[in-house]
Amino acid sequence: MKVLVVEDEKLLGTSIKAGLTAEGFVVDWVRDGLSGLWSATENTYDVIVLDIMLPRLNGYKVLETLREREVWTPVLMLTAKDGEYDQTDAFELGADDYLIKPFHLIVLAAHLRALVRRGAPRRPATLTVGTLTLDPARRSVKRGDAEITLTAREFGLLHYLMRNPGDVVSKAEILDNVWDPAYEGGENVVEVYVGYLRRKIDAPFGVATLQNVRGMGYRLVPDEPAAAVTSDAGAGQGG
Repeated sequence: MKVLVVEDEKLLGTSIKAGLTAEGFVVDWVRDGLSGLWSATENTYDVIVLDIMLPRLNGYKVLETLREREVWTPVLMLTAKDGEYDQTDAFELGADDYLIKPFHLIVLAAHLRALVRRGAPRRPATLTVGTLTLDPARRSVKRGDAEITLTAREFGLLHYLMRNPGDVVSKAEILDNVWDPAYEGGENVVEVYVGYLRRKIDAPFGVATLQNVRGMGYRLVPDEPAAAVTSDAGAGQGG
């Protein structure tokens, strides 16, 4: 079982990683909220251990953002606080379990195994736009019966577009919803990934469903022959 541990305390993090590894887990450990959010979004884990009091981005915000992005990996919140208010907050944001410091590592391992057996509580429905389908739970994409292999970033971009079918979304909106909050580069990276995505979901099938809207952004539409795309969808934002 693969687990992500997001814990800023060096001594505790080292202890958790060593203890869970001894219990048979494969452990990735990061020490701040932004790194935890990036790791949980870009990689696949069976379960996540998430501290609440974290530098750069607190655990509540990490959890909230993961659920907004429809990352349904089971999450166990870890904190030194023991107030009912904190537990309520965690569960309302989508946590699956809660453990108060201090704790025994054998107890943590037991909680994590129980979460893995239970699995993610919600399985989002498959998204469909024309002949294009995306299954968030299985992280799979198809055009008709043909499987399409995407990188994690390409998948995140397509997922966001398919949640907003037909709507024009700007580069800024895409960056806010798909890229890590710590990203400080320019918006042109969106053009690059739109180009990557087109070459996988459109070009091999002779369609042009991922379209540019001049001066505004991008939109994903049902199947449309590439030759039929109007000029306003073919210029402006690049990519």
